[in-house]
Amino acid sequence: MMIYPTIEIQHGRCVSLEKGRLDEATIWHVDPVETAHGFAVAGAEWMHLTDFDAVEGRDENSALVEEIIRAAGIPVQLGGGFRSRESVERWIDKGAGRIVIGTMAAHNPALVRELAEHHPDQIVLAVDVWRGQVMTEGWRTSSALTPDSFISAFGDTPFAGIIITDIDSDMDEVDAQLGLIAGLAAHARSQVIASGVVRSIDDIARLTYVPNISGALVGRALFRKAVDLGEALAVAQPGPEPVAEFQ
Repeated sequence: MMIYPTIEIQHGRCVSLEKGRLDEATIWHVDPVETAHGFAVAGAEWMHLTDFDAVEGRDENSALVEEIIRAAGIPVQLGGGFRSRESVERWIDKGAGRIVIGTMAAHNPALVRELAEHHPDQIVLAVDVWRGQVMTEGWRTSSALTPDSFISAFGDTPFAGIIITDIDSDMDEVDAQLGLIAGLAAHARSQVIASGVVRSIDDIARLTYVPNISGALVGRALFRKAVDLGEALAVAQPGPEPVAEFQ
């Protein structure tokens, strides 16, 4: 299973959100570029980056995002505010390894299918769930779509992955979140990346046993030092198969 150490930025700073509330961010006093490079040094193969200002239509972090992409030393999976073909292709040209699309997939699924087919292994579908509905516009607008119908509507679209986030669950409701994500993963045609469910190393170990989950975003737990990235990467690797001893 792939661990995606995660940075979320707002006004040039590393932050974490509580239940997707953009106006109630926890600020982490670390350098985003140094932090991203540290992920590579620890052995990560990918990282995830979300620009919350881009979600709200502001372009103030573009230079910082470009610097992270250049300096990280590993591919960057980038999310935040993608609403057009031009914005997606512009950031692919700037070196983003993958682009995460949510709102545009709800509003213009045909375009997103086309982008996924034209950019194989570079388009990721984001499915953000609140009280059983898919949320759009940076988790602020409830759509009429249920997550299972939303995922099913894309059929065999060749996404690089599907990130599923249960926004509604409280920080301690890991079992509820795992239940939602595992249920959706069972029917998804693409590999699922779990978001918002890792509070401890034990959560990573549990995820490795859930079918069709290929990865997990880990952000807040790293900044809180509740999870060590090196240990998380080791736990996520498949162990050796048991070998029977013959007498």
